[in-house]
Amino acid sequence: MEIALPEALWELYDIPSENWLVTKAGSGHINETYIAAGNQQSWIVQKLNHRVFTQPEAIEQNIRLCQAYLQEKDHNYLFLAPLLNKKRCYTTKIADSYWRIFPFISDGIAFDTLSDPKQAYEAAKKFGELSRLLAGIPLDHFKETIPAFHDLNLRFQQFGRALTEAPKERKEAADEAIAMALAHREIVDIFENLKKTLPLRVQHHDTKISNVLLHKKSFAGVCVIDLDTLMPGYFLSDLGDMMRTYLCAYDENETDLAKITIREDYFKALMSGYLSEMADILTAEEKTQLLFAGKFILYMQALRFLSDYLQGSIYYPISYPEQNLIRSLNQFQLLQSIVEKEKNLEQIIHECLT
Repeated sequence: MEIALPEALWELYDIPSENWLVTKAGSGHINETYIAAGNQQSWIVQKLNHRVFTQPEAIEQNIRLCQAYLQEKDHNYLFLAPLLNKKRCYTTKIADSYWRIFPFISDGIAFDTLSDPKQAYEAAKKFGELSRLLAGIPLDHFKETIPAFHDLNLRFQQFGRALTEAPKERKEAADEAIAMALAHREIVDIFENLKKTLPLRVQHHDTKISNVLLHKKSFAGVCVIDLDTLMPGYFLSDLGDMMRTYLCAYDENETDLAKITIREDYFKALMSGYLSEMADILTAEEKTQLLFAGKFILYMQALRFLSDYLQGSIYYPISYPEQNLIRSLNQFQLLQSIVEKEKNLEQIIHECLT
């Protein structure tokens, strides 16, 4: 199927017009991403989901702040910001849509799941490097690109409202997932207490494995991508989402829940890669909460999938009616795997820290 991009888009950039071969790229739930391949050059073209990102100017401001800071701190760091258009803006509005164009990294590849612990090490190291380099950046002028994005207490309240308002048949279908949501309620309380002591840091907030490019042959880390949620938060967000997406051989759409378990060799690789960059940056308190980061993100994501299912799947795209319920059960199963393997995982953390 041929995909057509707005002709006006190319006119607003210093990019020669070609007969672009446009293909869909990526597996994200939010933005629409394409590869536009030409004879001499290829580009990543992205249509921003304005329903989710209601203030594109906030994304632009945060990226500008980080880009300027990183250029001063490490000139060789590959920070994959969008191209500036002729108006010197990262985002281009055409009709009611917002578009960005990014350089295409020919040697880089994004994975949806991992098949080698080296991939987990390199990806975690790359995200850890970004956090390390941004550790000293002033936070005063940053904006929330998605307000309360990782506010677990808010997500639990949203789940409560969805549960109250859901039709009887949906609640009955989701009975197992609802029970698990209530059984792990203490994760919300732990997070609320941690917010009193953990420092705010600029975090990526969406460190799933598909948001980092690895070299297609060597798996060496190339660069972090998808910077829309780059904003202040807690280290739990970045480390936790890495754990959520690196540690299982199957992604959140896997329907056979018996397959959903933590791979300890991948956990060791992830922790080794992340801590190789962040061990000297994290506070003593943060180091005691490394495993909790995984529980925090998995519980929150399970709640979000479950809430969306109870509301009729109005946020996450689905290909069949029960998909968000299955995604929720999948994430609760991975959370349970962390709980069951907690002793071994804490020992691995201890070894990585020492």
